[in-house]
Amino acid sequence: VQLVESGGGLVQAGGSLRLSCAASGFTGDDYAIGWFRQAPGKEREGVSVIAISDGRTHYVDSVKGRFTTSSDNAKNTVFLQMTSLKPEDTAVYYCAAASLPYGTAFVEYLLHYGMNYWGKGTLVTVSS
Repeated sequence: VQLVESGGGLVQAGGSLRLSCAASGFTGDDYAIGWFRQAPGKEREGVSVIAISDGRTHYVDSVKGRFTTSSDNAKNTVFLQMTSLKPEDTAVYYCAAASLPYGTAFVEYLLHYGMNYWGKGTLVTVSS
C-alpha cells in the first residue's frame, strides 16, 4: 500500500486549501483513510477519518465545521477540504490507512490508533 499526499502550501488565515491523498495497493473498499497532523513541538493529532466503503466520517472537535473529508473511489483518492484556516492549523499533514472490515460500527477510534500505512506528509502553513 502506498499513500501520497499533495496540496499543501502557504495560505493566509481565513483561507482554504484542499489536500489530496492518492492511495494504491488496496484490492477492495474495506479500508479507511485518515488525516493526521503534527505541528512543530507537538504530538501528532488525528484530524479526520473516512470509511471508504460507505463514506462515514469523523472529525476532531477543533476542525468540525471547517474541514471536510471526502473520497473519489474511482480514483482511489481522498480529499481534505480545509476552510476558515487558522494559524494553529499549521502543521505537516499526513494521510494514513487501515483495513476496516465491513460492518465495523465506529471509525473514530482510528484517529487514535490502528493505522497501518502512512504517507510522507505535506506541509500546511497558515499565516496570520
